[in-house]
Amino acid sequence: MAFSAADHGHMTRALRLAARGLFSTSPNPRVGCVIVRNTTVVGEGWHEKAGAPHAEPLALHAAGNAARDATVYVTLEPCSHVGRTPPCADALIDAGVARVVVAMTDPNPLVSGAGLARLRTAGIDVSTGLLETEARELNLGFISRMTRGRPWVRLKVAASLDGKTALNNGKSQWITGPAARRDAHAWRARSCAMLTGIGTVKDDDPQLTVREVDTPRQPLRVVVDSHLETPPGARILKDGAVLIATAENPPARLRPLEARGAEVVVLPDANGRVDLSVLMAELGRRGINEVMVEAGSRLNGALLQANCVDELLIYQAPVLLGERARGMFDLAELASLGDRRELVIRDRRMLGADQRIIARFS
Repeated sequence: MAFSAADHGHMTRALRLAARGLFSTSPNPRVGCVIVRNTTVVGEGWHEKAGAPHAEPLALHAAGNAARDATVYVTLEPCSHVGRTPPCADALIDAGVARVVVAMTDPNPLVSGAGLARLRTAGIDVSTGLLETEARELNLGFISRMTRGRPWVRLKVAASLDGKTALNNGKSQWITGPAARRDAHAWRARSCAMLTGIGTVKDDDPQLTVREVDTPRQPLRVVVDSHLETPPGARILKDGAVLIATAENPPARLRPLEARGAEVVVLPDANGRVDLSVLMAELGRRGINEVMVEAGSRLNGALLQANCVDELLIYQAPVLLGERARGMFDLAELASLGDRRELVIRDRRMLGADQRIIARFS
């Protein structure tokens, strides 16, 4: 179906509303809704957090009686099942809307299309696919969890121009400037979990919290620690939920960490290390949509080799650290250029003196 310029404009507005929940909706998707009658916007709404009203009921409430015979623009297929809130499809039917324009269908294979079918059965004109690419980008993590059972994993690296992330002694603060660090905190804020390795915990003693931007919640902190070596006094154990993934759990090391409030899960692979694929499935089971990795080259390389990375977020500073400094990824040597892994650059921009690159595997 051909969509009008007005259709595009109203769906663009709905996407902007949905983005207001960027830091708060997980494990739910980010959804926005606009209701238009006779070219006039009569109601708007966006989903803020799990358990709160969905975008459609909020927009319907704002529209009141003006919703009858109106057109509804919504960024995700209206739900058709009873969860914490009643079905949005039923609310639209009861309000007497005439047309519903949907950016994308629900990615959950168990319910996908059911909401659209219910609307059509009620005689409502339903169209889908308007600005679908933009809607999918907004909910990459939710789509990943619904279709793959694991979160979208974004690996962040701050590096020098020669691809180094730390000095040989492990010191890495700060390679990039303030603008790049603020931007990285915004990506932290939209993430459901921050993931790092025991090496980074020992070398940098990070907090892995969001500090540079306002956010209503802090992400879960996850430490990959095969031999349960996390110091009980580590700063990452302060102020919030922490999950430690390990391959062994000797009681003498386990008890002090649990006393600090950490949860420990034992997920060994055949080599006595944390099974990273199983960890991703566990995070998906816990409702984690997006994971941001801030780790050292060994864990970065292991995640890449396990095919657990979807996107690279690279901040590159105009400095040189030299050959002996630490690299971005500890990967096995290639025997042929034909074995290289190729990426597609999705975005490139300057942040102060630093360059930010977003790349995905092709």
